[in-house]
Formats: sequence, C-alpha cells, structure tokens
Amino acid sequence: MSRPESPLHHPHDKLVKSTFSDPDNARAFLESHLPRKLARRMDWNSLTLVSGSFIDPEFAATSSDLLFTVKIDGQPAFLYILFEHQNQEDPFIGLRLLTYMVRIWNDYLRTNPGATKLPPILPLVLAQDNKPWKSSTRFADFIDIPEGAGEMKKHIPDFEFQLVELFRMPFEKILGTPMGILTLRALKAEKLQALLDDTVWDESLLIQLPSASFEMLMRYILDRDLDKPAFRRRLKTLRNPKLSKNAMSLAEQFRQEGIRKGRQQGRQEGHQEGRQEGHQEGLIFSKQQDILEALEIRFQRVPEGLREEIETIIDTKKLTHLHRAAITSADIESFAAEL
Repeated sequence: MSRPESPLHHPHDKLVKSTFSDPDNARAFLESHLPRKLARRMDWNSLTLVSGSFIDPEFAATSSDLLFTVKIDGQPAFLYILFEHQNQEDPFIGLRLLTYMVRIWNDYLRTNPGATKLPPILPLVLAQDNKPWKSSTRFADFIDIPEGAGEMKKHIPDFEFQLVELFRMPFEKILGTPMGILTLRALKAEKLQALLDDTVWDESLLIQLPSASFEMLMRYILDRDLDKPAFRRRLKTLRNPKLSKNAMSLAEQFRQEGIRKGRQQGRQEGHQEGRQEGHQEGLIFSKQQDILEALEIRFQRVPEGLREEIETIIDTKKLTHLHRAAITSADIESFAAEL
C-alpha cells in the first residue's frame, strides 16, 4: 500500500519526515505520547513505515504526515501522525483526519481485496503553534446535533485523536531519542524565535547525533529567518572538540554554498536589477561574497568582525568601491580603513 510522496519543499516537512521516518526515533516519540496501556500492547519490533502521504495538496505547505503499521496483540493496526506547522489551529482538524483515515482504509482494501474487516487507525496530531489549542479532540464534538435529537448520535462517526502540543511541553520534558528530542525542540524554538538558545544547542544531545543528522539540524536552523553572523557565532561556541570540528566544517561548507548561490543569483538577477526587490538582494549578496573572496585570496583570512561588517552593507556603490579596495589595498588594515 502506498501513495505518491509529497515534495519535501518546506523545511519543517524535511526535518520531521527525515527524523521520524527512522523507526527508533518514531518508536521513542510514539511510546512517549500514546496511552500507556495501549503502548504496552504494541509489538514495537513490528513497527514499519508506509511510504506516501495522505494530505490534501492545499495543506502540503503547512502539514506533514507519516503512516506506520504495527501489531497490537498480534493483529495489524495503523499509527498515523499528522504534523501541523501552521501558525493557528485548524478548527476542523477532525474532519481532515477523517478524510485521511478513509484514504488509508481505501488503500488498504485496494491492496487486500479479500479483507472482511478494516484494521484500526490511531491518529496523532503534533501541533507546533505558539499558543494552546481550543478545539476538541473528539470528532463527534464537531457535529451540531439538534436539541432533543440525541438518537442521531449513533449515526455519526466518532473517534478521538491524540493531540501533542509543543506549546504545552517545557523543553526539558520533551522525550525520545537525541535526534527526536532536538527535532521537537527546534520546532518549538522556531515559533519562539529561540533557535540559537541553549535548549536547541544542547551538546550532550548533539554529540550523539550522526554527522548527517547534525548537518540536517543545522541546515534547518540556518534556513529559518536568522541573523547569519549570529548563527556562525553560535557554531563557534560549541566546546566539544568533535562537535566544534564538525561545526566549523559545516560553516565553511555553508559559506561556500552561499557564495555559489549568491553568484548565480547575482548573475541571473543582476541583468534585471531594479525590477524586483529579490533581484537587488541577489546582487548585494553576490557583491558581498566577491569582496570576501578577494580578501581571502589576498590575505588568507578575514577577521570575523570585518566579515560581519561587510555583510551588513547593502549600498551597491559602496560594495563596488570595497571590491576594488579588496583587490588594491596593501594590507587588511588599509582595506578596513575604507569601510
């Protein structure tokens, strides 16, 4: 059973899917948030990821989902996780869940044509909002039954979903594997504009991450609307030698990628300068990187303070002047005098 995968364009989507597609991360997360009696009846060794997404296209930019199969008392069941990244709750989240659950069951019947019963689905919603949800977690509560017509209840679908609200969870109470914990902390911190705080940069957890996971987390943080010099300074605060080495390697990798991206944007957008604000930004970034590269070629290194000051300049005429100065100055001090 599978449905087409959604493109992983949104940073949240990529982070949560990459993290919780891993069975160990998923198991630790689910065991922490499912009802204990039910979790104890599950054969966690049978937990298996089902490929594909069941989300409507219009919600693809603000939602992610993962579907797992698991055995409960030896019988097959589904665990469906819906990750909600939007800034406000969806008052009809229950209706969306019902739609997705029906899709899951229909896919099951297509691949199991001889089935006489459907496996149960346990839906779980992870909300990333920066305020508490007010909606009910029970589907029947969304139905407005007329007074005196209580007998209608037996004709209405009814289920309850597990709701995990990051807003209500203190950072230190988030449980799971190191990558699972840091992923959820980063999602929570992003809404609080706290991605550079110690809770996300917890070295006792970071040191346990594989290199690929560490890079993915750093890329997520860098891709948010952050002050780039502040991000680089934060990388330099890592004390563990292994982490520090990896961080510096990543910082250089990100810088080189930025140079290449800036040059490409500058070339593409510079020809149409002034037509759109985005074109101007691409040109400015390209000029800044050309200055830094010229200084590095001539003087081998650029002091961090000088680098940060160059990156704050947005006057294109001033940047052009500084590029010439970077090429002609006798030493780094002479160049700094031109700022």
